[in-house]
Amino acid sequence: MPHWDIRLVALDLDGTVFDDEKNISPRTLRAFRAALDRGVDVIPATGRQAAGVPEEFLHMPGVRYALTANGASVVELATGRSVVRLPFDDALARAVLAALRPFGGVLGIFIDGGCCADADSAARMEDVCPPALLPYVRASRHVVPDLPAYMAAHSGQVEKFSILYPDDTVRDAAKAALAAACPGVEITSSMPRNLEVNAPGVNKGRGLLALAAELGLDRRQVMACGDSGNDLEMIRAAGLGVAMGNASPDVLAAADVITLDNNHDGVAAAIETYVLHQTR
Repeated sequence: MPHWDIRLVALDLDGTVFDDEKNISPRTLRAFRAALDRGVDVIPATGRQAAGVPEEFLHMPGVRYALTANGASVVELATGRSVVRLPFDDALARAVLAALRPFGGVLGIFIDGGCCADADSAARMEDVCPPALLPYVRASRHVVPDLPAYMAAHSGQVEKFSILYPDDTVRDAAKAALAAACPGVEITSSMPRNLEVNAPGVNKGRGLLALAAELGLDRRQVMACGDSGNDLEMIRAAGLGVAMGNASPDVLAAADVITLDNNHDGVAAAIETYVLHQTR
């Protein structure tokens, strides 16, 4: 096995760092701390908004950055400084909303680090969201009376659209309609019945390489771990792309290596092997 000089580790959260009950294991937390103690940057690389970064990351000494909204935003946690900002053009954001709204679902719009929803989406949360995810979704959505008006008041700040649907049939119909109405937008999924929409060319891989450049790192010094479609470009972009054992087939195919699944400390095993150079 080659000796990797990994200096930046980017970690997806749901299905990767978190187990299926949305917990982070003690072994994984120990691996984080050991890597940070060696001067390696360990960052969340998530589809969540900045306000949804877990407390375990926010309060861990040495965690300096968070990649959020699928790469549309990278922030320096201590200062709030924006390292990367890749929002939608206003006209395109309006077109995306118009294409999505006829299909219902639980729609959230990520704007400047937060997430807003209308009353209809808020009312559907308990029926549509997986039980383990519901507390996060409920706590993270700010209900506004008029989504188009709220978007207009936050010109140039729309980072991502996130939608959960009641079934795959509705999700697939919404995806097809959106692709026809707004060609070029980035459409991914991070879990069943989900769509995530970013501006053209915006994904976790682009955000990750922009942060690496900020830190003066070569892509060969970057490791990324993920499991689902919104991690695919990050897995491809990193010098060492690590697929979780529970990853989707496209992520498994794109990865350089495959680790254990998210319920069996796959992230910890990857950090121990490729960053700390330990074996169990």
